[in-house]
Amino acid sequence: MYTKRLPFPLAGILALMLLSLTLIATQSNAQATANEDIAIIDRSSQAFVNVVKRAKPAVVHIRVEKTTTSRYGNPHGPQDMFNHPFFDQFFGPQYRQQQPKPQEFTQRGQGSGFIISKDGFILTNNHVVEGADTIKVTLSDDRDFTAKVIGTDPQTDVALLKIEDPKNLPVLPIGDSSKLEAGEWVIAIGNPFGLSQTVTVGVVSATGRSSVGINEYENFIQTDAAINPGNSGGPLINGRGEVVGINTALFSKTGGYMGIGFAIPINMAKSIEDQLQKDGKVTRGWLGVVIQNVDKDLAESFGLKEAGGILISEVQKDSPASAAGLQQGDVIIKLNDVKLEDVSDLRNRVALLQPGSKAMVEIVRNGRAKKIQVSIGEQPANFSKRSSGSNGNESLDQYGLTLQELTPELAKKFEYEEGSGLIISGVDSGSSAEAAGLKPGQLVEEVNREKVSNLKELAHALKRSKSDKILLRVRTGNYSTYIVLVAK
Repeated sequence: MYTKRLPFPLAGILALMLLSLTLIATQSNAQATANEDIAIIDRSSQAFVNVVKRAKPAVVHIRVEKTTTSRYGNPHGPQDMFNHPFFDQFFGPQYRQQQPKPQEFTQRGQGSGFIISKDGFILTNNHVVEGADTIKVTLSDDRDFTAKVIGTDPQTDVALLKIEDPKNLPVLPIGDSSKLEAGEWVIAIGNPFGLSQTVTVGVVSATGRSSVGINEYENFIQTDAAINPGNSGGPLINGRGEVVGINTALFSKTGGYMGIGFAIPINMAKSIEDQLQKDGKVTRGWLGVVIQNVDKDLAESFGLKEAGGILISEVQKDSPASAAGLQQGDVIIKLNDVKLEDVSDLRNRVALLQPGSKAMVEIVRNGRAKKIQVSIGEQPANFSKRSSGSNGNESLDQYGLTLQELTPELAKKFEYEEGSGLIISGVDSGSSAEAAGLKPGQLVEEVNREKVSNLKELAHALKRSKSDKILLRVRTGNYSTYIVLVAK
């Protein structure tokens, strides 16, 4: 028995043919895969294009003007602060020079916004329009309108505008920011540096960012979609073309984009907008407790199995919390059956509750879980000043300046040393602080030649002041300067 073999030349030819067919098939498969990949990229690209085409017409360019007065010259120019008589108390009259007369200046600014209704309502940031004498809105089709402010909420940095006699207005659909997840694609549209209808694309870097130090109520969406000066107030849009946030701020060491931007969740903004449209103001819920996060050590001390929850360190008298029976030392773990993440989470959720409504608070007291129903109160008008930890002669409210203690997060963000001062978190429009050129993010190192690293030291320094003038040493980056504020 034997096997008949093909002649060698014929066997070689067949082998080469088989190899050629295999190579052709492989190349065909590779080409098909490449074509499929290209098609996917093309479809993805076209999807972004389609979303942008639908959204851009409803994004507007906002320009504002306001008149300000400076007692010591142009607030945007060099200030000879040693002209001020207050310096006589510290350095002697040899520094005294002739003081310039008060001058008026027209300040111009710009930002973005987006149309949310056919009858001309527009959402934007409060800081875009705050203190403005005139507000001009330009649509994508170059139509110009004069807008009026329906209401603002500085605590969340949301503002509601309206343009008159609108016709054929495009509207952006509202999405659900609570469904956003890290890694999801988003699109930012606005007018950075006055460049109208600029589009940038990125992903959601994180959600629920608080303790950033920008607003009093924070629950930011963090994104790497480029946000630059002028983007403020513009929409952050998801892949379905729905607004999920209001672009508000960027983290930057240079003033330009560095990969971290923050947007107000649209769910929070919509709640504010509803109240502004109805009442022209925002009414917030209030418990009346001083609270702090629970770390591992506190958890062990209060009989908790793990870190988490919010510790009540003080219950204010005649408050809803006091009336309901909440006590110092209670640890709040849930509000209306929703597990709470941290202090900011609780503050945000309580603030959005309507005064007079009922809320179920789940606490741990002496190691045992307990539910307590609370009738939500209305947040006092001076709540912001109370929560800063100072009032009356122990704060800088009369100068239009709000300070807060330098947390480790803020120290890292602004590159200051921990305990080196108090960071400026707010400057009132038209105040002495604004006229002096003070801005959020700067660091107050001294008050009346006394170092201050916490609010208690600030209160002591202000108590010893015998004048309505105040001397500050303020640091910006690597440099510090002396600034005098006069109460208006």
